[in-house]
Amino acid sequence: MSNIHPSAVVDPAAELDSSVTVGPYTVIGPHVRIDAGTSIGPHCVIEGHTTIGRDNRIFQFTSLGAINQDKKYAGEPCELLIGDRNTIREFSTYHIGTVQGGGVTRLGNDNWMMAYTHLAHDCLVGNHTIFANNAQIAGHVVVGDWVILGAYTCVHQFVRIGAHGMTGMGTVLLADQPPFVMSEGHPAAARSMNFEGLRRRGFSAARIAAVKAMHKALYRDNLTLEQAKERMTELPQRFEGCEADVQLMQVFLGGLSAQRGIVR
Repeated sequence: MSNIHPSAVVDPAAELDSSVTVGPYTVIGPHVRIDAGTSIGPHCVIEGHTTIGRDNRIFQFTSLGAINQDKKYAGEPCELLIGDRNTIREFSTYHIGTVQGGGVTRLGNDNWMMAYTHLAHDCLVGNHTIFANNAQIAGHVVVGDWVILGAYTCVHQFVRIGAHGMTGMGTVLLADQPPFVMSEGHPAAARSMNFEGLRRRGFSAARIAAVKAMHKALYRDNLTLEQAKERMTELPQRFEGCEADVQLMQVFLGGLSAQRGIVR
């Protein structure tokens, strides 16, 4: 395979498409599978039961598929799954899952992962997200589609971040962040909704108005969570095309744990 640098160490059992490019001094283990069009920079280590999809761009000094940092881990064959068209920048570290957490750490498609990002064991990251430099998520975190994590964001284990959300630089997120919410602070507080992001993604004025109404119910009108959820059921009659957005919020709020709650 002429696309593999002579100094790279690729285990003969690894499965690499013939179009995969591997840079100097990179090490790839026996249980790794890499699909067409993906490029691996120099000085990377890809190990464990790791599967990487098509057309990813993985930069130098990245560590993918190392054993997790859970003290309960006993060597089980857990996985790291990476989808298609992701950019993973320098010094990023993504670990395999644990048996207790489902066995899989997953990164979806079309994500933009900047330098020093960390995905701990059993994290599930959706599609079209942006993790700025040094964004770190602990074990069992779930990140929805189109989420943006500001630089130096730290997310507590078992926290969920709903789709289209955003965090400011240096945010410490200790509770679930509902869809569309923008948070900032240490610990994080809900500041607004990600209205500019929604406009850029083609949300209509009516859908954005519905998101504003959900924000008002959750954070402005001194309602209980159950009262806020009940008010949201009325929004599809008021704002055209918002049914899926309201359902997204309702499903998220229906999955809250008493331990974590939502960011306030």
